[in-house]
Amino acid sequence: MAIGLAIPSGLFFRNQLFIDSCVFVGTMFLNGLKMLIVPIILSSIVAGILNLPNVKGLGKMGATTALYYLMTSVLAVITGCIFVFALKPGLSHSLPAGQLLGLSEEVMKKVPDISSSSIADMKDIFLRMIPPNIVSAAAKGQMLGIIFFGILFGISGQLINSKSKKTLAGVVQAIFETTMKMTELIMYFAPFGIFALVAKVFAQTGMDALRPLAIFFVTVILALGFHFFITLPLILRLFGASPFEHMKRMAPALLTAFSTSSSSATLPITMECIEKRANIPNRISAFVLPLGATVNMDGTALYECVAALFIAQAMGIKIGLFKAFVVAFTAVITSIGVAGIPAASLVAIAVILKILGLPVEAIGPILAVDRILDMLRTSVNVFSDSCGAVVVSKIAKDD
Repeated sequence: MAIGLAIPSGLFFRNQLFIDSCVFVGTMFLNGLKMLIVPIILSSIVAGILNLPNVKGLGKMGATTALYYLMTSVLAVITGCIFVFALKPGLSHSLPAGQLLGLSEEVMKKVPDISSSSIADMKDIFLRMIPPNIVSAAAKGQMLGIIFFGILFGISGQLINSKSKKTLAGVVQAIFETTMKMTELIMYFAPFGIFALVAKVFAQTGMDALRPLAIFFVTVILALGFHFFITLPLILRLFGASPFEHMKRMAPALLTAFSTSSSSATLPITMECIEKRANIPNRISAFVLPLGATVNMDGTALYECVAALFIAQAMGIKIGLFKAFVVAFTAVITSIGVAGIPAASLVAIAVILKILGLPVEAIGPILAVDRILDMLRTSVNVFSDSCGAVVVSKIAKDD
């Protein structure tokens, strides 16, 4: 940011040369993210469904866990939508902030007219969910069709004989783990890509970009804070648990989640806090927490929703109720497939932008504040998992 602000004054290189260099490096990073979209979403959804335990054997504990995870993710996304529509971070003096955020005319020209939500638009969206050619849909980035195909493929895989199912699950899991490793490798390049994208924005716009980014930053923090301090504590209180005491017991896990930005890396600490400090039985924590670290990403879903709607506002797009529902639905689904590693949600945001027909390049400006928000949303993810263990222990104690 500081280097980008210093460039116009001529302290380093000629302005245009610096901007062109940043565009080159930033585009390479974004292309890496785009490359991962289809394989990571498809493999994560299919692997997640195939790896589900036998539903008949889960009983009350499994049903309660699934319902809790779905409910809290939906509540998180609704919270994000409310805050972004109320605070309008993508607008500056009631005008779209795209130019202030350094979005080029070339990027702005890619914006389609999606402000309307007529019956014909809805019909077209549902038709795209069932593509006649899945390969063509993947090539064109039709993510709704890929998500639907992944869900249908996973459910069908659950219904085949156990031997074939085991083989299929092993292959898909291997593909999923490979895509996760690819994500990690690309994330090693992230500091350079993020530097280039952020420096380009501030070299072009100066201090003008700070205001919309600051409002976006505050919007995400307020929404995450509401879910962390209001929604989840109310759920705990509803089931007879003390929210304040539970926060104290989970403090080591929350600090670890904040510092590592990884719910997967925090899992051992989370399980120790739940079992030894919150006195939740191992049979519950051993099922609820590992599953939650994989599929329950309240903070991530909320952030994806706010980020996508912020970008839409900044590009002058009015999102109606139906489009907001599509964004919310996609945020919940993609958050399930996001790995518990730092910055992996950038791929999920790219998926939502694809569904809205927005250019992935528009993700660049928010990278300036993504790291801190990543730490915060991971803490929300872990806290939600721990609350889930408490709720399941209260409901399924006799299961």
